[in-house]
Amino acid sequence: MASIVYIVGIVLSVIAVLDIIKKPISLIGKIVTSIIVLATSWIGLAVYFLYAKDHLVEWFK
Repeated sequence: MASIVYIVGIVLSVIAVLDIIKKPISLIGKIVTSIIVLATSWIGLAVYFLYAKDHLVEWFK
């Protein structure tokens, strides 16, 4: 069971980072956001997918 949770976390992290890379924001914004999402594990993924995904471009104008 724990390995399934681990694999799901890795897959979601890769999807989140690829989505961040596609956003039209600065390179520094992409790096900072990616590091934050990866460093905060499930909490970072939840915040990114539920809130920050739609607001990321506005924050890094």
